[in-house]
Amino acid sequence: SPAAGKGQALYNYGVEYGIDPAFALAFFLHESEFGTTGVARVTLSLGNLRCIPGRNCLNTNDGGYAIMNSWEDGFEQWYKLIRNLYVAKWGLVTVDQIIPVYAPSSDHNDVAGYIAALKHIIDTWHAGILRP
Repeated sequence: SPAAGKGQALYNYGVEYGIDPAFALAFFLHESEFGTTGVARVTLSLGNLRCIPGRNCLNTNDGGYAIMNSWEDGFEQWYKLIRNLYVAKWGLVTVDQIIPVYAPSSDHNDVAGYIAALKHIIDTWHAGILRP
């Protein structure tokens, strides 16, 4: 992963924002194989976040993706989004509640598949198994 060596930052932000870092890692794995595929290689975004204030935007004709300042910045922006918008504002607190909004079928996502993949990854890691 191009984000190798950044795990402590990902963990620390999880603690700071009150979100289990395993969830962030699961999103990172599912969205971009830990930054090795897709737009994350350019945007440094663990969750392929859409354009946000204060960040440049890539592919604006395709909905756009926020370009982060660093992997650490990408981690923090993801945690902020989940905590401040999904949890605090909308009251969405589970994978089942978050994914249909985060990765809707209207964006050509397999919502049920995404939910199942995240749950499998998270359950595997919580069981102490390193490879999902």
